[in-house]
Amino acid sequence: MASLSRRLLPSTSALAAFDSVARLGSFSAAAEELSLTQGAISRQVSGLEEQLGILLFDRTSRGVMLTAAGADYAKAIAAALSQIRSASLQAMTKQHSDQLNLAILPTFGTRWLMPRIPQFVARHPEITLNFATRIGTFDFDREGIDMAIHVGQPDWPGAESTFLMEEMVAPVSSPAFLKAHPIKKGQDLLHLPLLHMASRPGAWAHWFESLGISATPSEGMRFEQFGNVAQACIAGLGVALMPLFLIDSELASGQLVEAFPHQVRSPSAYYAVAPVSKKDFRPVVAFRAWLLEEVGRYGEEVVGW
Repeated sequence: MASLSRRLLPSTSALAAFDSVARLGSFSAAAEELSLTQGAISRQVSGLEEQLGILLFDRTSRGVMLTAAGADYAKAIAAALSQIRSASLQAMTKQHSDQLNLAILPTFGTRWLMPRIPQFVARHPEITLNFATRIGTFDFDREGIDMAIHVGQPDWPGAESTFLMEEMVAPVSSPAFLKAHPIKKGQDLLHLPLLHMASRPGAWAHWFESLGISATPSEGMRFEQFGNVAQACIAGLGVALMPLFLIDSELASGQLVEAFPHQVRSPSAYYAVAPVSKKDFRPVVAFRAWLLEEVGRYGEEVVGW
């Protein structure tokens, strides 16, 4: 009986690893979200499968996919994990009256938002910020999130989207790659290894169309995080279509250069999104106002905004 009881109560670290892989669709993305190594995530999931005696994921050369049993299990534990997170957060921060639970995009959060957060904290020391990493839409109530930074379109059901900024994208590569593969015209890129973002499958086609080029872009390496794409470019693996404001430091240092002088406004834009029930919540109002100020200040410094 005791042995069965232990099997029915997996560790929260194993459940969190499984939940992250199930939501994001890959071990590497889950590793980034949980700040663990990909190997650690794999061991947690394998241990959970062994403990439960079922296969949760089908592993193929193209990635991982939930089995039918895995999909049922992921759906069943998601609400429980969310409730545990919310309860833990409340227990940790109940002495504060003003809490803002903010979902951020990994690269945008790390490279653009976090360096500016100290200014918000200095202006609003009474508001405690709690950060979570989320990609794509989700259920605000179930996740216990008050506000999110979203890239895409202002079409989040049951939420109010406030426009923050557009982004300009351009093909970039390492200087060594560009020297070895000179690009004289846009068509030249069709014969080079192109790096793709999984979340933006049509980005290269949109860029080529802006030049009047109707050819289908070549298949190439696919990534889930812009940070990984940037590193792949620096390593000389190909050309990537990158939002320029997310690689300011690499461009300034010369690690990356524009491979071809043609910038395009991305179909996606950045929004501050809050559920309708929280749009007038004081921490949301304060953070949204501050964020718009920061975006305006940054926009004045960047040509093309």
